Amino acid sequence: MSNHDHAAPRRKTFHEVRAALLARQEIALLDVREEDPFAQAHPLWAANLPYGRIELEVLWRIPRHDTPIVVYDDGEGLAERAQQSLQAIGYADVALLDGGLAGWRNAGGELFRDVNVPSKAFGELVEAQRHTPSLSAEEVKALLDAKADVVVLDARRYDEYQTMNIPGSTSVPGAELALRVRALAPDPKTRVIVNCAGRTRSIIGTQSLVNAGVPNPVSALRNGTIGWTLAGQQLEHGAARRFAAATPQQREQAARDARAVADRAKVGRATQAALRAWRAEAGRSTYVFDVRTPEEYAAAHVAGTRSAPGGQLVQETDHAVPVRGARIVLLDDDGVRANMTASWLAQLGWEVHVLDGLQAADFSERGTPANPVAELAAAVPWIAPAELAALLASDADKPIVLDLTTSANYVKQHIPGARWALRSQLAEVVAQFPGAPRYVLTCGSSLLARYAAHELAALTHAQVQVLQGGNAAWTAAGLPLEQGETALASPRIDRYRRPYEGTDNPREAMQGYLDWEFGLVEQLGRDGTHHFFVI
Repeated sequence: MSNHDHAAPRRKTFHEVRAALLARQEIALLDVREEDPFAQAHPLWAANLPYGRIELEVLWRIPRHDTPIVVYDDGEGLAERAQQSLQAIGYADVALLDGGLAGWRNAGGELFRDVNVPSKAFGELVEAQRHTPSLSAEEVKALLDAKADVVVLDARRYDEYQTMNIPGSTSVPGAELALRVRALAPDPKTRVIVNCAGRTRSIIGTQSLVNAGVPNPVSALRNGTIGWTLAGQQLEHGAARRFAAATPQQREQAARDARAVADRAKVGRATQAALRAWRAEAGRSTYVFDVRTPEEYAAAHVAGTRSAPGGQLVQETDHAVPVRGARIVLLDDDGVRANMTASWLAQLGWEVHVLDGLQAADFSERGTPANPVAELAAAVPWIAPAELAALLASDADKPIVLDLTTSANYVKQHIPGARWALRSQLAEVVAQFPGAPRYVLTCGSSLLARYAAHELAALTHAQVQVLQGGNAAWTAAGLPLEQGETALASPRIDRYRRPYEGTDNPREAMQGYLDWEFGLVEQLGRDGTHHFFVI
């Protein structure tokens, strides 16, 4: 092999990636663009890991260094840089997708819109096959207005519920439903209505209760808060109603029901000895998740586990487990949440096991451990907040301050005069400031800014420094702040605006989102790589 051949980056074709997915081999297909372009078009099993965040996210999202990884972009030049970054961190099997996104499309590959698509497509498949019962927004409002014997349970994260909710509803995140429903609706005649913002979590939540054999009549709120809004009905904001504790008898009943559902879905059972062996196994990735609430996890958890509340894990498996074909092990302390969550992951085509035999003493760790991040290649030149404040107040040699935090955080508050920038677009940003003598990089904590410092230094002859402690240290020092989109050096493409979040979405976007969801089952059929089944 010539030196030239050796230097050429490795590539994998659409057909090689598809063959690995069909064979259930481990593969991580990474879209290294920002989230908004990713959401416009990507393959079903692509996971979004923006180039600018690789050092912060990859070690916990792809724990095994010899995992086969395939990276792509859409011609932005990010894939080659991502490949180099991953190899520098220690990943041994990193290839470029031949032809990038266009190569996938040209080879006949199906492309999907939006985020968390595997879970959303699966939800539509569940409803199509099981005819999950649902009620329209008008029907639910009529029941509430008539003071009928009904409870509305919101299956989203608590922070989403607080933003907007169906009036009178209670927050019960998805994995909690089977455990808590008897405490919230002890009379079997009480109608239970499950909602989310769109469709998926209300379908999965409702079907969870049906699968678990709950005696109450159960229905999804059709199209969630979107459907409610499109019907011209008002939402509540800032609510704080949360689920109640289950009695010991209710927990035991729920645990029996959940185990039966897991058995029907062919969920595996794991012992601690088996888990130790799996973790030591070469050539296979094992993810271990505690699916209880984040508060329970922080209070006490099993060492070496990650917090992943079960409802969100089912909704966002592509984020938590970007390695398709990996093994997943779930645990809880009640026998309900792990079994119910595992039943859905199994139907989503994952090898999933529930860790049995845990004792109270096994939950010995406190707090929420920080995610591992990649080591820095070189030392970073720091500048203290007070020193930067003095420079910005002077007339001469004012540095250009580039803030690499999320655009949403930047808009909330930032250092006066700071420009918001994407790390992936530093070359374009530098071109806007020809001859600038000095740059200061910052972000929330300066964790991300540290990695960008050497890249920025390579692009310019200017002095490059990093704000010590980042925006948090600046704020803690009581230094001035400003709000709003005051100076954007990059377009705000770091986050895709979901049509089902927030309270000011255009009706057309909401209706378009629902129409898109209805079409997902047909897309799944054309794609053919999903391995989904429905019990």
